[in-house]
Amino acid sequence: MSPWIAVDWGTTALRAWRMSGAVAQECRSSAEGMGKLAPGAFEAALLRLIGDWLGRERTEVVACGMVGARQGWREAAYRAVPARPLDAPFLTVAPEDPRFRLHIVPGLSQADPADVMRGEETQIAGFLASVPDYDGVIGLPGTHMKWARIAAGEVRSFQTCLTGELFALLAQHSVLRHGLGAGWEDAAFVAAVAEMQAAPDSLMAALFSLRAGGLLGQLSPDAARARLSGLLIGAELAATRALWQDQPVTLIGAGTLTGRYRQALQLFGQASSLTDAEAVTLAGLCAAYRKLQESPR
Repeated sequence: MSPWIAVDWGTTALRAWRMSGAVAQECRSSAEGMGKLAPGAFEAALLRLIGDWLGRERTEVVACGMVGARQGWREAAYRAVPARPLDAPFLTVAPEDPRFRLHIVPGLSQADPADVMRGEETQIAGFLASVPDYDGVIGLPGTHMKWARIAAGEVRSFQTCLTGELFALLAQHSVLRHGLGAGWEDAAFVAAVAEMQAAPDSLMAALFSLRAGGLLGQLSPDAARARLSGLLIGAELAATRALWQDQPVTLIGAGTLTGRYRQALQLFGQASSLTDAEAVTLAGLCAAYRKLQESPR
């Protein structure tokens, strides 16, 4: 199998793997995500990262994520669910540099309620490559949390929650920023999740209590930060309970945030398993490359 390049291009970061078949020979990353690039700057950003990987023979580059967004390199039209994550033809872009050709994996859309995803469909495909008969829910923690219902190899429906971005906005740009620390108190997180499980309609008042509790000396800055996270994640789980309750749940992610979701689900009485995000992203890009090789040119 010819050498090729796998690319995961998000809003804040660009990551690439130099591939030999399904084996990654090298991985590189940069901070040149879609959000930092002007129109017309994408090819140069990619070449800065992988230019020395290119030889005389044209190299196929398979990319997922925000590279295919309206503000990306070229918009790859969404595919409507229910759909298999990688069934549709990819968008092929001929760059100015003749040493490579770019193939963009399209995202998925849902009409009612309106929703979209880019990049997560590739992670789901990577997970299904090893668990093809999975019937359950996949959660993908991040700035925008995704809950996807999976059956018979298809994404049947999904829902996005703005939880991570809301945490960042409140922590950095609201009055709450004056009382939040950089540390963590787990008991405060657990208590906040339990409050939202019992009374999610109290969220708005509970958020301001973070400020008041700090001013009155009732809440330390580290406890306030943990409590903010617990309130938001707890409210999200209360709102989405019908999607995941009593279902097999797999969380695709890494690091602290995914662990917080797993802990919160346990507090709601729901078990979940963890799958590494980087591993399934690469597996999904490998699956996309195999489909590309099998399709007529």
